[in-house]
Amino acid sequence: MILEEMRLCGKTALVTGAAHGIGKACALALAEAGADVAVVDLKEEVFQTAEEIRKTGKHALAFQADITAEEEILAVVENVAAEWGKLDICFCNAGTFQDIPAEDMPLKEFKRVIEVNLTGAFITARAAGRSMIENHISGSIILTASMSGHIANIPQCQCAYNSSKAGVIMLGKSLAVEWARHGIRVNTVSPGYIRTWSDTPLKPEEVGQSNFEQWTPLRRFGQADELKALIVYLAGDASGFVTGSDYVIDGGYTAF
Repeated sequence: MILEEMRLCGKTALVTGAAHGIGKACALALAEAGADVAVVDLKEEVFQTAEEIRKTGKHALAFQADITAEEEILAVVENVAAEWGKLDICFCNAGTFQDIPAEDMPLKEFKRVIEVNLTGAFITARAAGRSMIENHISGSIILTASMSGHIANIPQCQCAYNSSKAGVIMLGKSLAVEWARHGIRVNTVSPGYIRTWSDTPLKPEEVGQSNFEQWTPLRRFGQADELKALIVYLAGDASGFVTGSDYVIDGGYTAF
């Protein structure tokens, strides 16, 4: 019975930042749980993600789009709703990062991080929410925040990133309260250090892997796959009374 509540058969989903990492892993998980999944990313690898989704036996759509471009995201959501008749699930996962001391950071860079991480999440969530409201869908919207929305990481300097992710957490709570009357649930997930080395040119030693592992009580990095079950849970009926919550998945990093 409980496993049936986790099934997403008959539902449609949209995942941004799905070319790699957490977005790709969770897009595939949503498909494995039974949903048809549309994927969005700036990178052309998003089309490969769609191909992998189709191999699960589910339908997939792929879009190269910029989450900060309102017209592009509106078009994506409209296309998904037109193709599949509705949008049930939206995982706003796309984002960017920064590691520049505050005193040296150009204002343009600060604005860029806020624009992508916070404004981009709002643009995507608003487009999905409008579609759900117009089509009377009691849907689920999930936003990727970060443990950095709760703490100031060391030794890296990422005031713009931390600020943007704290904003995403409050955005999720605010939308949850506003859209509850429409039956739309909104939650956030706040990952800690997740291993995605294969997706970046950075080597572990270049970003202080040993320090990060030492400061994480579980003494290791997380894997993108370790977020899949949570996303599937939040997307479906099993979490029907869950909204306005933030889930920290950080190996205990913020516990002390």
